[in-house]
Amino acid sequence: MSLAVAIARIEELQSAFAPRDLTPVQPNTTGGASVPGGVTASASSANSFSNLLNGALGGNANPALATQLTAAGMPAGSTVNGLGAVNPLYSTGGVAVGGAQRMIALAQSEVGQSEFPPGSNDSPRIATYREATAGSGVGPWCAYFVSWLGQQAGTPLGESGQGFGRVDDVYAWAQSTGRAVPNGPGVRPNPGDLIVWDEHIGMVEQVLPDGRIQTIEGNSSDRVSRNVHEAGSALGYVRMS
Repeated sequence: MSLAVAIARIEELQSAFAPRDLTPVQPNTTGGASVPGGVTASASSANSFSNLLNGALGGNANPALATQLTAAGMPAGSTVNGLGAVNPLYSTGGVAVGGAQRMIALAQSEVGQSEFPPGSNDSPRIATYREATAGSGVGPWCAYFVSWLGQQAGTPLGESGQGFGRVDDVYAWAQSTGRAVPNGPGVRPNPGDLIVWDEHIGMVEQVLPDGRIQTIEGNSSDRVSRNVHEAGSALGYVRMS
C-alpha cells in the first residue's frame, strides 16, 4: 500500500473510530513505572481503531510502544511501523497531542533497553537511536537517545532535524532557538523537557510532589533507566513543547 493510500485510509478510520469522552492527559504522579494517566475513552472503539490503523500502515507495531501510546490516547501504530516513520495522525477527539507527551510515551516504552555487550555503547537498539543523529559513531549515547525521541515524536532536534551526538550541541541549539531554560531558584521543568547536566542529558518524565525530578535517560548504567534527581542538580532544561 502506498503512503498516500495509507494516509487516506487513516483519515477515514479517524472519522469512524475517533475516541470519545477524553479528559486531558496528565502526567502520572505516583513515582512508579507507569503510563501517562488521566485518559478515559471507549476501550472497544480505541482498540478497533488501533487494530485497523495498524493494518492500514502495514503492521509491525512495537507491542510495548503500542500499549504506551494507546494509554496516552494516541494511535497504537504510531511510530514503529512498516513505514518506519512518524504517522501523520497525532490527535485524540480533534485535540492535538503535544510532542512532549509523545516523547514521554516513547521513552517509557524504551526503559530497560541496554548495551550488548555491556560497556560497548552499542546494541541493535542503540544503533537505531544513533541513526537519529548526524553521522555520529559508536560512543556515549545519551544525546542519541533524546535525538531519537524527538525525531520519532515529530519534534526533531536541530535546525534541520538532524539530531545531535553531543550534549553541548543540544544545549547550544536550544539556546539559539529560545528553548534553553537555565536552572535556578524557582525554575520548574515541564514533563517532556530535556534535562541537561555536564556531559549528560535525559528527559523529564514528571516532577514529584517533593520537587525532585523523575527522569528517563539513555546511557544511564549502560541502559535506558528511570531515575530521580534533586531539582538543583541540573544545569538547565530544553523546552520541547
